[in-house]
This record gives sequence, structure tokens and C-alpha cells, in this order.
Amino acid sequence: MNFTNKMLRDNALEGKTIVITGGGSGLGKSMTTYFMELGANVVITSRNLDKLTTVKAELEAKTGSKCLAVACDVRNIEEVEAMHKKAIDTFGTVDVLLNNAAGNFIAPTERLSANAFDTIIDIVLKGTKNCTLTFGKHWINTKQKNTNVLNIVTTYAWTGSAYVVPSATAKAGVLAMTRSLAVEWAKYGMRFNAIAPGPFPTKGAWDRLLPESIRGKFDMAKKVPLGRVGEHQELANLAAYMVSDFSAYMNGEVITIDGGEWLKGAGQMNLLEQIPEELWDQLEAQIRAKKRN
Repeated sequence: MNFTNKMLRDNALEGKTIVITGGGSGLGKSMTTYFMELGANVVITSRNLDKLTTVKAELEAKTGSKCLAVACDVRNIEEVEAMHKKAIDTFGTVDVLLNNAAGNFIAPTERLSANAFDTIIDIVLKGTKNCTLTFGKHWINTKQKNTNVLNIVTTYAWTGSAYVVPSATAKAGVLAMTRSLAVEWAKYGMRFNAIAPGPFPTKGAWDRLLPESIRGKFDMAKKVPLGRVGEHQELANLAAYMVSDFSAYMNGEVITIDGGEWLKGAGQMNLLEQIPEELWDQLEAQIRAKKRN
């Protein structure tokens, strides 16, 4: 058995419409691809419509399923509501919301401006709140049952982690929201669960999180008891199961998929304590330069 094989049977998600924030790149794209391969209609969102449109065409040709690309900044409730309306107008109903949009960067907390901290909080926590309230209230008002919210968190949502404090703070809030609404809104036919991935390298996110100048010094695989990082299909398999009806009795749970990393050493980025001050200066300059480009 190859752990990169696809897990669910064909058409396991047929008839479902799934909205994935940040669904056009990285792990979001991997999950989107598998959902569509399993027969789901998928709505992908991000701020970059050109990129989304390219991904939509690619995945529809590859899978034969339907994909709707909608530009949406999840920090803005009006844009979220407009995205929700477009999804409903296109597909009639939405069955699953997958809150995947995120932002993160590594930095000593004393170097962060209030605005930098707010940017991460707004994308991760406020964005998840905006989407969850918009979709959840609609499901309540229309009395739609068998609906499902899946949130992507991280293992340091409960352990905390140095050097990614805004992300840790925001993800902890998302995890609390997941568990709270799993109880409060179950009576409306909604389920709330979360996935906490360990290291699953993606070109964009990991290049930003661990710039090339330090990537070689910190091999994430060495932190994982299994001795490797995750493959995207492994996460896509888990996500597909959790948004499918096969997981109908799962509610309020967070599933960790990290090869045992957090058990070996809590706080995913605590190892960055070894970075000297002068290297932080270089990293900060690189981040600022990327923002200008």
C-alpha cells in the first residue's frame, strides 16, 4: 500500500458543493483537486482572480467536475457575503465550508508591528469567523441539514510556538471556535471539525516561511519521528474523509497529521531560537523586499 494513493471510492463526494478559501494554491489546491476527482462541485477563493481562473480551467479539464473561481478577501465581510451569494446562485446550495485561507511569517515577536500582528489575526481568525457566520447563518435560516465546516489549524494551536506568535494566537482562536460551535450548532445539523497538519511543504508558503538562507539549517523532517514530511495526497485523503458522509459521527474533533512531530517537541518553530540576531536582520530585509515586489 502506497501512502500517496487516493483513499475514498469514486464519486464519494458526488452531489456535494464545497467552498474552499485559499483553494487555488498549495495544500488548498491539492484538497480541491481530490474533492473534484471525487465528484464534488468546488468553489475556490483567494484575492488573486487571475490565478484562480487558471487553476479552475486546469482542474475542470483534469477532473470533469465543476469549479467556480471567486475573488474574495476573507478579512472583508462584504466580500465574503458576495462570494457566498455567487456560490449559491451558481450551485443552488453549499454543503461544506473549508476554512483554509491563512497567512504566516517567522519573526521575533519584538520585531513585529501592531499592523503585522493584525494582518495575520485578520486573515486567519477574522476570516474564518466571517466565513463561518455567513455560511452558518444561511444554513440555519434555510434549515439546510447535513452541513459541515472543516477548519485547517496547526499543532501549535494548543502548544503555542515561538516566532509565529500571531499565527499561534489566531489558530488557537479558530480551534476554540471549532469546538464551541460543534456543540452549539449541532442542533441545526452542522458538524465542525479541524485538521492540524504538521510539515507539508508547499512552494509558496514554505518559501515565505523559511527563506532559502535558513532553510538548509533547519530540516523539518528531522523534527518528525517518522523521518519525513507529509505528502499532499495524505492530507487530501484525510480532508476528503472529514467532509464526506463517512465521517457523519465526527463532531468537535481536531485530527493531527504530523508524523508525531508535536509529541517529539512542542512548538513547531521553537528551533528558530538558534538563529543569530544578524540573520534575523537579513530575513527581515528579504521579507520587506518581497512585499515591495
